[in-house]
Amino acid sequence: MGRTARLGRRSLPGRRSEAALTDRLTDRPDHALVGVVRMPATAVGPVKSIVRRVIGACLALAVTVLLVYLDRGGYSDTDGTPLSLLDALYYATVSLSTTGYGDIAPMSPSARLVNVLVITPLRVLFLIVLVGTTLEVLTERSRQAFKIQHWRSRVRDHVVVIGYGTKGRSAVTALLGEGAEAGNIVVVDTEPTALEAASSLGLVTVNGSGTRSDVLRVAGIPRARAVVVAPPRDDTAVLVTLTARELAPKAQIVAAVREAENVHLLRQSGADSVVISSETSGRLLGIATSTPSVVEMFEDLLSPDLGLAIAEREVERTEVGGSPRHLSDIVLGLVREGQLYRVDAPEADAIEEGDRLLYVKKVATA
Repeated sequence: MGRTARLGRRSLPGRRSEAALTDRLTDRPDHALVGVVRMPATAVGPVKSIVRRVIGACLALAVTVLLVYLDRGGYSDTDGTPLSLLDALYYATVSLSTTGYGDIAPMSPSARLVNVLVITPLRVLFLIVLVGTTLEVLTERSRQAFKIQHWRSRVRDHVVVIGYGTKGRSAVTALLGEGAEAGNIVVVDTEPTALEAASSLGLVTVNGSGTRSDVLRVAGIPRARAVVVAPPRDDTAVLVTLTARELAPKAQIVAAVREAENVHLLRQSGADSVVISSETSGRLLGIATSTPSVVEMFEDLLSPDLGLAIAEREVERTEVGGSPRHLSDIVLGLVREGQLYRVDAPEADAIEEGDRLLYVKKVATA
């Protein structure tokens, strides 16, 4: 198995070029993960950002004008006249913008002290607001580093989706449709466009290959509730599943595979559930040629936000001892001690305490 794994890793495209990016990410401090881990950010429109900066600059200017005007006796003008409110505004403007014509200058010790302790910091603040574009990049990086550190220390019971192609996007859509919070979903991929699309939905993203243990550790897989393995290739799926199962022995691992002959490999690698994407699609295509209404019903059941949906719930006390076929809900099967029994199985003749029912529920449309 070790030899097979090594050969599989060599065959993965882009492996060598990515090694420099993801090599031993777990050894890096949190601030060095900015660019690898991306936390969802609250979007601020350009108009709102400009308004904030203008307000900040006006506040700094107003405070400076007030300080100068209150201590106007400590300032000297070249023409010897006392300072008016307009003179204070003029001095504050040229002082904060660092123009400094020198026609008005602080003369008393108190005025000079205020200039050193108050007006100079306001001047720096004023310049920060005006030159905010460059500094915003630095502050955004600092915010991202703080968010990453906070997230890594608190993340628990989340879902990690490895591979954000068609299958990964569909899995995320289903998770969000079932009520999962976007912040509790982590996407692992190497494609910048895929990571950008995931981040736009408010998901946490990690740039790296899911076959590397350090990338998965950064994604928090050891503390994850579930792992969705959805890479484009079956051999990659096997390696990802092996790595994920080693790091998360108790997590629910669901893997997608294109060919049915590879299902047993994913099972042996540690996948709890395996979905055959190509054969499932092929069967639906074949059914649609003769009974398209059946395919429409499947689509309805698989769409969690409208029509009918398949759900799971705990049994009620009044239902214990009865048959699931006699309930008002359309029951498809029951789960007992982690084992699924179809509704027509002998084990499902009577409901026992602790069972969970798989049933068809009606989703209220908006």
